[in-house]
Order: sequence, then structure tokens, then C-alpha cells
Amino acid sequence: MTRADNSGGAKPPQDNENPWIEGIKTIALAAVLAFGIRTLVAEARYIPTGSMLPTLQINDRLIVDKVTYRFGDPQRGDIVVFMPPDAASLCTGQPPPIKDAYIKRVIGLPGDTVEVREGKVYINKQPLQEKYIEEIPGYLYGPKVVPPNSYAVFGDNRNASCDSHYWDFVPRQNIIGRAIVRFWPLNRMGSIDPTPLYPAKN
Repeated sequence: MTRADNSGGAKPPQDNENPWIEGIKTIALAAVLAFGIRTLVAEARYIPTGSMLPTLQINDRLIVDKVTYRFGDPQRGDIVVFMPPDAASLCTGQPPPIKDAYIKRVIGLPGDTVEVREGKVYINKQPLQEKYIEEIPGYLYGPKVVPPNSYAVFGDNRNASCDSHYWDFVPRQNIIGRAIVRFWPLNRMGSIDPTPLYPAKN
């Protein structure tokens, strides 16, 4: 009797694909996945200047969340990465468009009146309680109303930051994401601003 699964002694088919081709395919797939994650989900950034001292140190490495703002808007106190408007050339000397992303803290939301005087930031005529700045601002600004779909952003190192007090506001569409975690150096690894900075009324 002949068995139904008898192969007549033939050897099973073998995958003869070149191992170099397999390796290239694996690398290509990994690159596509990495690009997709970086484009849509999160990316790593480092801090090249001292404009966010003392919160962020030079050469800190951060993870930037690029998903949250797809479902909601930036909030006061968020540390955001964004492409600066052309007007940022006023304090950098670089001709527009500036190709390097900036990182600053959101201070003014759409519709807010922002003013800096007597060493304090005022939002809608109320002083903002700030425990994170390097030193009090030594300049005057405003009062100016933040336009729709725009934000006022300041560096925590107020007197050494190219930010909204020079060039006013960053458009919503320029914001790349929110800095959420520091992963380097290891001795300061963890969440950035883990507790709420401001009372709800602000």
C-alpha cells in the first residue's frame, strides 16, 4: 500500500537565499522601523547650549515624545522641541531659515497676555511662580497677546536664551514634541519636571 504522504524519498526544499541578501534585508527592515519610530513616535535629542539651565545641562540626552501633541495641545510648563521662526535670526545672526531645532519652556498659551517686568513674568496680569529659572530676567517684554495657534516660549536661563522675548511666538505647527525623559547622564536619568509646576488657575 502506498502512503498518501510518501514523497518518494525526495529531499525537502531548502532556502538557498544568500546570507548576505538576508542580512541586507534585515538591516533595511530595522532602518525602516527606526525611521518610522523617529518620525512618528519619539526621538532622542541632546542639549548643545546652556539656555535651559539649570533644568537641562549642556550635553544632556533626552527623549522627545512626538505622539502626545497629536491628541492635545502643549500646556504651560511643557518643555518643547520646535523649529524656530525666521525671526529667531534676530538673536542668532543666522540667515533664515534656521535649520537647528530649539528647546524651550512653554510660558504663554494662545490668548494669554504675556509681560515681563520687575524681574517677573506675568500671565494675564498675574505673576507666574517660577522655581526653575537660573536667574530672574533682566529685561522688559510686552505686554503682548499670544495669537491663536501660537505659543510664547522662554528658556529657563532667561538672560542667555534666544526665545520669545526676542522674536515673540512659535507657531503650533513648528512644535516637534515634548521632552519627557532624560536618559543621560545616568546620575540624572529620569523624568523632566515630574511634578506640576503651576496651580491650575495658571
